[in-house]
Amino acid sequence: MEFSWSFQKEQTQQVKYFLKEQGISKGLLAKIKFQGGQIKVNGKVENVLFSLSYNDMVTIVIPDEGEHETLLLDETPIEIVFEDEHLLVVNKPAGVSSIPAQYHPNYTMANRVKAYYKRQGYVNQVIHVVTRLDRDTTGLMLFAKHGFAHAKLDVQLREKKVVKKYQALVSGSLERLMDHAEINLPIGRDYTSLLRRKVSEDGQIAKTEYWLEAKQKELALVDIQLHTGRTHQIRVHFSALGCALLGDEMYEGRMDLGITRQALHCYALRFDHPFTNESLAFQQPLAEDMAKLVRQ
Repeated sequence: MEFSWSFQKEQTQQVKYFLKEQGISKGLLAKIKFQGGQIKVNGKVENVLFSLSYNDMVTIVIPDEGEHETLLLDETPIEIVFEDEHLLVVNKPAGVSSIPAQYHPNYTMANRVKAYYKRQGYVNQVIHVVTRLDRDTTGLMLFAKHGFAHAKLDVQLREKKVVKKYQALVSGSLERLMDHAEINLPIGRDYTSLLRRKVSEDGQIAKTEYWLEAKQKELALVDIQLHTGRTHQIRVHFSALGCALLGDEMYEGRMDLGITRQALHCYALRFDHPFTNESLAFQQPLAEDMAKLVRQ
């Protein structure tokens, strides 16, 4: 895969510093140097110490990534929302983890995406998960199709330029819900459980913003944006508010309304394309179990 830039500075600059400004990390530069890639200036192969002059054309050739041989294949089809040569956005169903774990090496979205890449015959088959979702959360997931795209998207993640929005169905003390509010409660481990988290004074700062979309006697639909990314943050915060997510047995959510997984859906995803800088925005309708209750 090739990427090119025109050098538009009056003062000379070494290739390695110019490439750093383009988002080329030391790791990627080493991969280009030692794993079959190339650096070219005006079509001629040069090293990283070469001094660039105004209007030079710099091209990098990134070697193919192949595949993670130990990552198993899951041939279950994936629902593609968007794809180009750099990015893949999919709609994740409930009951599927984002990535494998030690005792669950297969049947995750990563396994399914690898099988899809294999079927398509892509030369880059390493799986780069940019945004994860909990096993029972549905909705939009973003994958980078090569390491350079992943690195540039990671910068956007750190700068909070990747925006994910969720919808959730909650029940309980619905009178506590406001039309628009923020939940600022620190979250830490609950040492009575390997998985559970809780609001804790010595926990990490956690901030959840929400908007009340609809409410009836027993049920409310809320629109949510995270401003921090703590484990189980939405589930913990709404449970602490007395309005646990439907189907979320771990956090005392109601299990008698037809939903047996946390009623949480990532419906919106927004970020800038890492190479064209185009603003990309995607929306995905609610999964059917949640949509059915909303319709009722």
